[in-house]
Amino acid sequence: MKIIVQKFGGTSVANSALREEVVKRVREAREKGFRPVVVVSAMGREGDPYATDTLKNLMLSTCACGEQSLRDMDLIMACGEIISAVVMSSTLCASGIASLALTGAQAGMVTDGNYGSAQVVEFHPERLLAHLRSDEVVVVAGFQGVTPEGEINTLGRGGSDTSAVILGAGLGAEKVEIYTDVNGIMTADPKLVSAARIIDHLTYNEVCQLAHEGAKVIHPRAVEVAMQHNVPLVVKHLEEKAAGTVISAESNVLGEGRFGEREMRVITGIAHTTGLAQLTVEMGADEADLELEIFECLADLRISIDLISIFPQQKNFTVKEEDLSRAESVLKKLGVSYRINAGCAKVAVVGLGMRNLPGVMARVIKALSDKKIRILQSGDSNITISILIQEHDLPEALCTLHEYFRLDSPSGEDERVLA
Repeated sequence: MKIIVQKFGGTSVANSALREEVVKRVREAREKGFRPVVVVSAMGREGDPYATDTLKNLMLSTCACGEQSLRDMDLIMACGEIISAVVMSSTLCASGIASLALTGAQAGMVTDGNYGSAQVVEFHPERLLAHLRSDEVVVVAGFQGVTPEGEINTLGRGGSDTSAVILGAGLGAEKVEIYTDVNGIMTADPKLVSAARIIDHLTYNEVCQLAHEGAKVIHPRAVEVAMQHNVPLVVKHLEEKAAGTVISAESNVLGEGRFGEREMRVITGIAHTTGLAQLTVEMGADEADLELEIFECLADLRISIDLISIFPQQKNFTVKEEDLSRAESVLKKLGVSYRINAGCAKVAVVGLGMRNLPGVMARVIKALSDKKIRILQSGDSNITISILIQEHDLPEALCTLHEYFRLDSPSGEDERVLA
């Protein structure tokens, strides 16, 4: 039995015309011999009657005290996907395709009890497999599961992507298709870089890095699950026939080089994050206990920090601007000397080809310095170089790096390295 999981986001099921496009995709999969499992998000976006944020705001508006039950919040937010699943299943049935809707709990998703950001700890596929053997298309409400005690949990942002990949892994699906309102994963944000193009193929590692660094097409947790279970992913547009972006374990190989070597790009894509503030803390070289206390206090307040650079007498790190006032209160309480540089953005260049390749950082610095763009801080990992700049420099920095590394060209002739 060939199984495919097809996940459709909220904008892909928002109205009857779009749901008919979903029917076409399901029918195409069946004609190719697949038994489809469909995963849906809540219909539409904030303001639409059944969107997750609309339901969440309804709950918030009823609680004058400002304190909401996390359990009840999960109950109401899970409703959007359930409504979407029932409507989508009904649409399939009306088109002559046998179908039924299941909640995440009915589909076998068992969660850990962490309201609002649960993880799936078990998946029981028996019921789904029985329906698939009966040639029924199962429509599963994404973004949710149930604890062993029967409590509904939601999986947090991107939870429907994660639901789809868990189903794909647990059912042994040949692939998971993620349908969205873009044609695939792009080399950069097309709103800021007009030359951005669709990337045909990415590795799990590259997509994880791009997602963690700000690319919003697919949730990093979903990619991590796919990588653990080696489930191929395809990100594509609902209404267009383009192949989209294929995500798998294989390297982003471009083909044979002039001497028979395999070649790949240095840089595959660029992601960015805005709304950051840089904190510089000054202290004596012998104040290790105070240094530890700073980071422990920030952790206790659940303030996430990034781009950490620690020197004997200076500590640099970034926080989200929305967390800045709380972070500053920690530093004031501890009586340390600090400086704030608000209005920052992080740019991350990602590519499997830079692994163990000297000189990539130098090229990034050269490209930006030629445009007089000041780098405030930097960090790197195996396949990522991250730099902090002022947010007003972001559009020019993205376009500069995109052009410098020839990401507008599918072949990238001048930016290949030997594999």
